[in-house]
Amino acid sequence: MSTRLHALHNAGQSLWLDYIDRVMLANGDLTRRIAEDALTGMTSNPTIFEKALAEGAAYDEQLATVDTAASDREAFFTLAATDVRNACDAFRGVYERTSAVDGYVSLEVSPDLARDAAGTVAEARRLWAIVDRPNLMIKVPGTVEGAEAIRQLIADGINVNVTLLFAVEAHARVIEAYLAGLEQRAAAGLPIDRIASVASFFVSRVDSAIDKQLGQMAAADASRAGTLLALQGKAAIANAKLAYRLFSASFSGSRWDALAARGARVQRPLWASTSTKNPAYRDVIYVEELIGPDTVNTLPPATLEAFRDHGEVRQSVTEGVAEAERTLAALEANGVALQQVTDTLLAEGLASFEQSFVTLLAGLARKRAALAAA
Repeated sequence: MSTRLHALHNAGQSLWLDYIDRVMLANGDLTRRIAEDALTGMTSNPTIFEKALAEGAAYDEQLATVDTAASDREAFFTLAATDVRNACDAFRGVYERTSAVDGYVSLEVSPDLARDAAGTVAEARRLWAIVDRPNLMIKVPGTVEGAEAIRQLIADGINVNVTLLFAVEAHARVIEAYLAGLEQRAAAGLPIDRIASVASFFVSRVDSAIDKQLGQMAAADASRAGTLLALQGKAAIANAKLAYRLFSASFSGSRWDALAARGARVQRPLWASTSTKNPAYRDVIYVEELIGPDTVNTLPPATLEAFRDHGEVRQSVTEGVAEAERTLAALEANGVALQQVTDTLLAEGLASFEQSFVTLLAGLARKRAALAAA
């Protein structure tokens, strides 16, 4: 049993694995992690599936049975739904033991639907029906159109993982969508007590973008270099702490109390992109500095192993909130436009997932052709 990972769980933070492949589902590795590592959920995205499908032949047997008339997109979701369904079954005990608080597995809608609210709703409903598990979460990007889709999906009773959140303002928008969806469902006389949602707030990518900008500015202006470089590595955690403050404020007061009285659950912040990109920083910094009640951290395997080895647990997400405000104000005062940075990161994140999806489908087409020829 991992003392550090269990201590993290006991501090109120759910530990989800940011990885999925068919091998770990079949060889007992996932079952072991659930039992030994306090693992209570799993997330996937097009990049993760692209890597899983490109390596080895684990998917070939099922792929050979897919109707040749099916599109490559349909073929992919047939494979992905099987993995996610099996993962949901592996986490079903967690789901039942926690009364539907945890035990979720996420499957993302096609990235090319990020700006299409109606298309997102239609595909989310289709994936929900295909996987057919109560502990599925459908991942929807946190765009303006995504927020519109989130409201409808929550009203439908579909669990939602909102992904690619970088800005506190975008976080506010999806919290509103979640609350409005619950209210719409409650007004229709439908139950809201087992609907779950997380808001995936991306962390390390913010530092990567801002650190690069600060470095360039320091190189161009030696007189300010010390001030600028002292701000490196501070933006991401500060931004996330303000997002947690927003979460705490949003799920209190009369509006929330009316929903909570009917059994509604809070939309938990999920810290995503928590692997450390800069080797100069502690490799578990984006876990250690964002620990607190009603949070989730989705970790890639390497970061999970690092935290198991040397991670330290304390209630950190509510520490230094005033300092976080000062950090972001200092960045703005020194010429770093946070809104511009987060807008760019959202655009880049959408483009990256879409490219992974295109690459995935192309590889799937080649593999289908090879299997057909054989």
